[in-house]
Amino acid sequence: MSYVLRHHPEAIGIELDENGWAPVETLIEKMSEREFDISPALLEEIVASNDKKRFAFNEDKTMIRASQGHSIDIALNLAPATPPEILYHGTGEKNVASILQYGLDKRERQHVHLSADINTAIAVGSRHGRPRIFEIPAQEMQQQGYIFYRSDNGVWLTETVPAAFLRLPGNG
Repeated sequence: MSYVLRHHPEAIGIELDENGWAPVETLIEKMSEREFDISPALLEEIVASNDKKRFAFNEDKTMIRASQGHSIDIALNLAPATPPEILYHGTGEKNVASILQYGLDKRERQHVHLSADINTAIAVGSRHGRPRIFEIPAQEMQQQGYIFYRSDNGVWLTETVPAAFLRLPGNG
């Protein structure tokens, strides 16, 4: 579902609206056509039990979307928010030198993803090898004009984190 709702809805023949929403009925129908047997109850369980809260329903549960992480152009309609003093970014050790040189860039996604707690950053970094955790002085960045958003599932988002704002605790 992440692949479809965040990156390639056309892979199963659905269209997302400008805010990334897809009709639940259509998603279930199109996934079933491709032999992904999914019922409304199973979809509700997936949304409710996903530990990262990657998906959300609208109020009446007729529409579904990914909470963030899109590589397609959609408007999440998130309001700017005041971040905590420090946010974290987890990565694999192999990426540290490049990040220290160039900063964090959204690349093919709409935003850079940051965590409010170090444990989440460690879990994210572990997906990329030996985890390394950057500290980002988010409030200082905001005071200098950078805008932050908080997604529905608690992930902090921003356009970029310049190298000057990256701190690698214990290593300078």
